[in-house]
Amino acid sequence: MSRLTLSLVATAAIVVAGPAAAQSMQGMNMPGMTMPAKKPVAKAKHTAKRKRPPARRAGPAKRSTAPMAGMTGMDHSAMPGMDMSGNTSRPAQGAQEGMKAMPGMQMTPSSQTQAQGASQPMQGMDHSAMPGMSMPAGQQGGHDMQAMPGMTGMAMPGMAQTGTALSAGDAPAPAPPMDHYADRLFAPAEMAKARKDMMFEQGGQPFHQVMFNLAEFQARQGRDGYRWDGEAWFGGDINRLWLKSEGDGAVRGGLESAEVQALYSRAVGPYFNLQAGVRHDFQPSPDRTYATVGFEGLSPYMFEVEGALFLSTKGDLLGRLEGYYDQRITQRLILQPRVELNLSAQDVPENRLGAGLTDAELGLRLRYEIRRQFAPYIGVSYVAQTGRTADFTRADGKRPQTTSFVAGTRIWF
Repeated sequence: MSRLTLSLVATAAIVVAGPAAAQSMQGMNMPGMTMPAKKPVAKAKHTAKRKRPPARRAGPAKRSTAPMAGMTGMDHSAMPGMDMSGNTSRPAQGAQEGMKAMPGMQMTPSSQTQAQGASQPMQGMDHSAMPGMSMPAGQQGGHDMQAMPGMTGMAMPGMAQTGTALSAGDAPAPAPPMDHYADRLFAPAEMAKARKDMMFEQGGQPFHQVMFNLAEFQARQGRDGYRWDGEAWFGGDINRLWLKSEGDGAVRGGLESAEVQALYSRAVGPYFNLQAGVRHDFQPSPDRTYATVGFEGLSPYMFEVEGALFLSTKGDLLGRLEGYYDQRITQRLILQPRVELNLSAQDVPENRLGAGLTDAELGLRLRYEIRRQFAPYIGVSYVAQTGRTADFTRADGKRPQTTSFVAGTRIWF
């Protein structure tokens, strides 16, 4: 008796809930989507005695495994009753009414009259009424998935076009910022002083250097000697005062040649300076004073070069060209080849000079840098006089060519 009572209560609940469930699902069927048929409700008195015959419904349609363009990754096979293959199936009652109730969707007359399904999925859906979605021209009134690869043409509301998506225009370019933009916030006079101080601290202040590239003892046949070649400068990156001096002599014979130059130097490029000034020779006698113009700098491949022309108060024109190269063997051991050429535009018998190339010096020195500023060296130097100058030297009882073994120190500070 209790089992019969329970069966009657369950049957009554199913009878009451069935129309409500059908009403809640009503309108969810879309053309092209198959809804399962309603299962007949058996009478209460037969449920306990006989088996329910299986409900007769349309055969399952083939499900398409190919995703729709623009809806990749969505598995429609798990949605009961949805036929993605386009096979005709009878829509549930009230589907058209449910579609009309959806905001933004409108049913076309052709879709409302379909009784056996649609030939294409979701046919008859008008997306033009959906907020934020725009359809290409000619596609409104129908959902053509092939015409929308990647849902091209969709515009999101409130999204502004930027970058290369902007349309071309003819608006003038914005004004460039001022060179001294901080003058808008601070007093221009104070900012000018700050910029001047910065330029002074970052390279505008004066510098100085004193260097003896050669300060050596020369051991040679007949009589030993000494030689120096140094320079000093003071100034900034562009303008400098330059002092140069060089000379040589014998240990027991006294000073043979000595000169001093005072030059104004101006940078004419990143690596070269143009120089002009005066030169005074103390030896040989009689002494001479020359107007000087020349250059000094760093040539390609790191060759230190300098050259000058000298015009004396007597009208004598002399010239000089020299250069050297520092070849690093290690970080401290450096080999320096050196060349110096002296020329004269005319004979100067009182100074024992002949026209043309007066003398040439070839040297090779190997130094070791104990510190960058202090480097002792050893080497060899060969000096040869030519032309009339060699004749003057022979007439004085001297040899025009000499070879010397040298030892000295290169110093700078």
